[in-house]
Amino acid sequence: MKMVLAGLVLLLGCTRENARVATTLNNSAALVGDLPSNPMQRKVITSWVDKQGSTMSTMFGNDVAVHYARTNPDTKYPTGSVLSVVTWSQQEDPRWFGGNIPANAKSVEFVSVGPEANAYSYQRYEGTPLKKVAGEDGAVPNERVAYLLSQRAAVMP
Repeated sequence: MKMVLAGLVLLLGCTRENARVATTLNNSAALVGDLPSNPMQRKVITSWVDKQGSTMSTMFGNDVAVHYARTNPDTKYPTGSVLSVVTWSQQEDPRWFGGNIPANAKSVEFVSVGPEANAYSYQRYEGTPLKKVAGEDGAVPNERVAYLLSQRAAVMP
């Protein structure tokens, strides 16, 4: 009988919501603006934090880019690769002491690799809402594109 009572207390104790914790989404980190596509619908390749700039970035890619990044050590992405980098400012995580989470999006960058003479296409979006502020096509990647293409895939279990 004591076991049944103990089991019932445990079962009932686990079914009530904890009033101190409310589930919320981080809506401030949403990407709002005129983007050619939503990078966060793609797969993550890698991420990094800039402590001096108080930003965090995540690189996303289409299937072609993700497969290449995970299996090749060089930066010569194949035709059809699309990389996207989203950079957010950071804010303290109210639920995790010492943790940071994304705040507002600072920029979104797109790099596409094409088959023609102007093989690399670069676009940068900034502001609230996000608007295109830069675009460049070229046969040779510029400094920023070269940096983004040099980022290796994070090793995941």
